Amino acid sequence: MRDTRPIATAPKNGSKVRVFWTDADGQENESIAQYRSAEMLKALGGDCDATDIGWWAFVDSTTQKKIEPHSWEPPNSDDEEEEEDE
Repeated sequence: MRDTRPIATAPKNGSKVRVFWTDADGQENESIAQYRSAEMLKALGGDCDATDIGWWAFVDSTTQKKIEPHSWEPPNSDDEEEEEDE
């Protein structure tokens, strides 16, 4: 069973996390995403405005999209331990 939490509790430090979001067609999606703050974008050296701030995910191998996730799943240390045992 998934241990999802409200997106407001997700880390906004630039780390990548698994998020869940609904697209314009009502399709539920699961993606690895990263929150990009104004400070992070400025540190990368690009011009940014308020529309650039938020959650971003790759929708295919070369395309990134700004998304509005509703929840996220923290890393599960139990899964990591199982992978190490294999």
